Amino acid sequence: MPSHKLLVANRGEIAVRILRTARRLGIPTVAIYTRSDATARHAVLADEAAALRPDDEDPVSNARGYLDADAILAICRERSVTLLHPGYGFLSENAHFAQRVVDAGITWLGPRPDTIEAMGLKHRARELAMEVEVPLVPGSKDLLRDVDEAVLLANQVGYPIMLKSTAGGGGMGLVVCHCADDLRVKFTSVQSRAQTLFHNDGVFIERYYPAARHVEVQVFGDGTGRAIHMGERECSVQRRHQKVIEEAPSPFMLRHPDIQRRMWSAAVRLAEHVKYESAGTVEFLVDDATGEFFFLEMNTRLQVEHPVTEQTNPGLDLVELMILQGIAKRDELNGGVLAHPSFDQSPYAKAPERHAIEVRVYCENPAAQFKPCPGILQRVDIPEHDWLRVESWVETGTTITPYFDPLACKLIVTGSDRTEAIARLSQTLSEAKIFGPPNNIQYLRAICESDTYKAGAATTTFLDTFTFTPKAFSVLSGGLETSVQDYPGRRIGLGIPRSGPMDSYAHRVANILVGNAPGTEALELTLTGCRLVFHTAAVIAVTGAAVKITVDGREVAMWESVVVPSGGKLVIGNAKSTGMRAYLAVRGGFPEIPEYLGSKSTSLGMGGYQGRALTAGDQIALGDCSPRATDAAKPTVLPQSFIPAYPTDWTIRVLSGPHCDPTFIAASGIAAFFDTKWTVSAASNRMGVRLEGPSIEWARATGGEGGSHPSNILDNGYAFGTINVNGDTPVILTNEGPDMGGYLCVCTVASADLWKLGQLRAGSTVQFQRISHKQAVDLLRHQESLIAELVQDAKTSTPPDLPPTPELTHSPADPRLHEVSADSTSGRPGVVFRQAGDSAILVEFGEMTLDFMIRARIHAFETEVRKRSIPGVWFLAPCIRSTMVHFDPLLTSRSSLLAALVDVEASLPASVESLTFPGRKITFPVVLDDRWNREALEKYMRSIRDKAVYLPSNIEYLARNNGLQSAQEALKLLVGTDWLVLGVGFYLACPFLVPIDPRCRLVGQKMNPSRTYTPRGAIGIAGVVAAIYPIESPGGYQLYGRTLPPWQTWGKGPDFAPDSPWLLRPFDQVTWEVVNEADYVQLETQFDAGQYAFKIEDTVFSMAEYASFVTSIADEVKTFKERQAVAVATEEARELALFSEWDRVRREELQARQLQAPTSQGFDGGECLASSLTAHVWKIKCAVGDIIESPEDVLIVLEAMKTEVNVEAGEEFVGRRIKAFGPGVVEGGSVQAGNPLVYFS
Repeated sequence: MPSHKLLVANRGEIAVRILRTARRLGIPTVAIYTRSDATARHAVLADEAAALRPDDEDPVSNARGYLDADAILAICRERSVTLLHPGYGFLSENAHFAQRVVDAGITWLGPRPDTIEAMGLKHRARELAMEVEVPLVPGSKDLLRDVDEAVLLANQVGYPIMLKSTAGGGGMGLVVCHCADDLRVKFTSVQSRAQTLFHNDGVFIERYYPAARHVEVQVFGDGTGRAIHMGERECSVQRRHQKVIEEAPSPFMLRHPDIQRRMWSAAVRLAEHVKYESAGTVEFLVDDATGEFFFLEMNTRLQVEHPVTEQTNPGLDLVELMILQGIAKRDELNGGVLAHPSFDQSPYAKAPERHAIEVRVYCENPAAQFKPCPGILQRVDIPEHDWLRVESWVETGTTITPYFDPLACKLIVTGSDRTEAIARLSQTLSEAKIFGPPNNIQYLRAICESDTYKAGAATTTFLDTFTFTPKAFSVLSGGLETSVQDYPGRRIGLGIPRSGPMDSYAHRVANILVGNAPGTEALELTLTGCRLVFHTAAVIAVTGAAVKITVDGREVAMWESVVVPSGGKLVIGNAKSTGMRAYLAVRGGFPEIPEYLGSKSTSLGMGGYQGRALTAGDQIALGDCSPRATDAAKPTVLPQSFIPAYPTDWTIRVLSGPHCDPTFIAASGIAAFFDTKWTVSAASNRMGVRLEGPSIEWARATGGEGGSHPSNILDNGYAFGTINVNGDTPVILTNEGPDMGGYLCVCTVASADLWKLGQLRAGSTVQFQRISHKQAVDLLRHQESLIAELVQDAKTSTPPDLPPTPELTHSPADPRLHEVSADSTSGRPGVVFRQAGDSAILVEFGEMTLDFMIRARIHAFETEVRKRSIPGVWFLAPCIRSTMVHFDPLLTSRSSLLAALVDVEASLPASVESLTFPGRKITFPVVLDDRWNREALEKYMRSIRDKAVYLPSNIEYLARNNGLQSAQEALKLLVGTDWLVLGVGFYLACPFLVPIDPRCRLVGQKMNPSRTYTPRGAIGIAGVVAAIYPIESPGGYQLYGRTLPPWQTWGKGPDFAPDSPWLLRPFDQVTWEVVNEADYVQLETQFDAGQYAFKIEDTVFSMAEYASFVTSIADEVKTFKERQAVAVATEEARELALFSEWDRVRREELQARQLQAPTSQGFDGGECLASSLTAHVWKIKCAVGDIIESPEDVLIVLEAMKTEVNVEAGEEFVGRRIKAFGPGVVEGGSVQAGNPLVYFS
């Protein structure tokens, strides 16, 4: 057989299905894809994949590539394609395209173009059917000339009638008319729509049978006049003329075998009459009352539902027959006709002895008129059974785009009879877990479990009156930031944010009030509320910051269970004068929010609902949320004594350290820090709460090798809730904050007070109170006993007793828990064990310098700690010269842990030079001085800062800062050595790397302010450490190249796994392979598709060999560092002057904008809408004199928490006129919490 190559001119599940058969037949394949499909399964499975319209960057027009005949034919020529399978949809029934394929010398795997054209015109198809006495629906024989002719004929046929486009299909271009007036009204619009959709305005009429069935017969012909049938399929379960469920054989035909045989015969007569070639389907309308059947149309392609025919006929593969028919014709085998056991009428001469049913799973919302719902499929888990066939193109992490049909997969079950098949379908739909945007799985399940469907009594109008109520709520308005959170979130380390509720107390109490486990997923509402519609009755509770709550307009209470009726509208208002976050728990939780890395919490584009805050149109599926008989009459109410206060001025209990000592901060500076009432900045968010106040009194001038500012240190781990000092700005690191970095930490919030961080609002104040570790643990035990008491009492319906609160005293303890002095004789470094809150100990080795011997000691220390399996220790976070030991203080005492850690350190040898460390050498492709990083810098210069020592080129700055002659010399050094991974963390397993060769260790300062955008895979330097950015994110490192990210969100690819989507670990070695930008783009596509395999080889890092190497180049290193130090001093001085000038101009511009603010002179006040937080005025969306038309009218857009905050009018001001703006309300101005924004008449 001559060699062939098959191109599939399609996408999605049908492309995958065709490719599967072609691969089994040993035929090489070519897939085509658009930008949004670059990593889709069909593009990955094919032997070759070609991009459609690769230069078209507009995703909408690019998506039309599957309809671009010129582009597809060009690919066929370039790839020497001999066979083309069109699948279904797109160009599959385009006769002109089919003819062009044939004219290009390529075999079209389908019927001849003239057959496609004839059957594509409904009036011509009717003529052909009439010629062989195939029954026709009473109607017009020819196309209608005008509406008068249509009315005349309709009167003869009898109403109701269908007015149909001759070129239409799939229910498009079809309307039902019940009388002459109805027909007159619709005639012109149907013609116009037909012209628009199909470029053919021809229309005809047919009698409409409201109680009818849709039955189709699968046929196959060889083009010579020989054709067979392969049985029928029933597709009566339709929505808007679109098939929803298909099955074979037809339940109606099983009861009427004589009609079945006549229908088979009619279909074969028509196929033979037109000398049909390849696979096709003859569709019939069956009168449910009389059994009369009428020809509707012939589909000249492979049908979506073809698998049910294959499943009822074991061994049948229609795609195989289509391919082999095409090859036989092309290669003139067997006289150019198909010879195959399946192409024989005898196996199909009687009804099959098995039953198959297919359902189409769409990402669409049945509760919203079946609106398509694009988004990420966060979990795809379809059961495996020998009776279940799955035709799919999706997997966990697949994005359903808005550019194509939202079909995710087809599920086909087979049973010995229809009853068994239906039971298996119901089982499959209950087991299948396709979580992400809404889909129709529960709708399909409801249909197949209905009495009408089970009885085989469904007609084409069945779904018109079928009622389906989803167990879900829909989002009318999501507010500022409403997200799904569970407790305790993720406790993994490696820079994977913990996430979870910012106020864990309010979150857990809300769950207890509705009868959930305390940690169940719930909604966290930040500052502004939300509006939800519950499609089913549910029990809810709202806790946290004070908000107004209404159910169908009736105000209900916080801190107690509330019943929302089916169809009820729940409105949660904005947080009032104090507090920041409210929590909404729903009984039963949200079972279709999948866990990601062990938690359902929303974080950095992961977890929760689509990895983001909720927006209008979202829908959340509910669990067992139904109220019990007593819920409405006797709600669960939290006693007042259990409800915390939400003040404006907060006191937060902290533990000193890890760096609260005179080594870093002057004694007077430490005292001043704790005496200060810090103001919460508007730039706060879930990553961190920024504080404004006096400058820190430092005990040192610089951070040494850590950086030029005294707040800098060599990167180390961060404890959860630590107060990190970034320059002179304290930042409380919270749920989405980093777990590692290069700034010191003054103190750490006690675990029992972490909930308070979730309620800190911009403009409120915070004062830190130091307590001892014992007091902190006592507070934590008290809080946990309180929660346990509430859980127990909720089960027994008895009033809870408030446990006594532990007594506290001011405790300014030295955070240095234990010190081991350095031994100059043996070379053993000093060690400091530092307090890092109540659940971590920071262990620092040696001086504040980069020393591979120190890092090797840390590695040996951690190895021994893991070997001892110390109770309560759940993660070690190593970095440059330290490791953070995270532990659970409720499982182990700190004193016993400290003793164990001290003992481990003492057991290490004085010198680690003889040690070796197994690791991996991993090759990363790298583009140097790439366009993506340059674009990031250009964006930074346009929007943030245009003059700095590191602008316009980070690479040229690195060259100057290290005393090098050129940027090229800098790049040569950066890729001229292998790099050692010293730490993995910060965010999403971001690696911290250092060149093994000291002569290649370039240094650079961080950008100030940081960038708001950094491409994923960007490589940058800060201090002496480099990092590879795992995702798009803000950042401040000096960028010099781009590689593949060491993070794969869904764990796709041979080097990742769903439960470990990170690549690197400490003491791995990274080597660079320079590639160009074009090659990188191809590699990135492979990476995203899970097809890229890193070159990885096992290796060993020998400390003895390293020490010998460093000794051999000591003079060169000394010269390099001396030259580097001079250059650094020069560049730091330049940057100081440039930054001062930039800061001066920035402040002057801000002051000028504020002076332009309109005053309210002569205005005596009145009712107003006040700002709920301290913020900047970003945009004013209204004007004096405007009348409020809707509660959702956005009047002002504030900027706070690094987020745009829409200020909506609210229901109380609907119909009111805007009279004036508040003082200082001008774009670019700022407002304080409580200040008037808008006055109303």
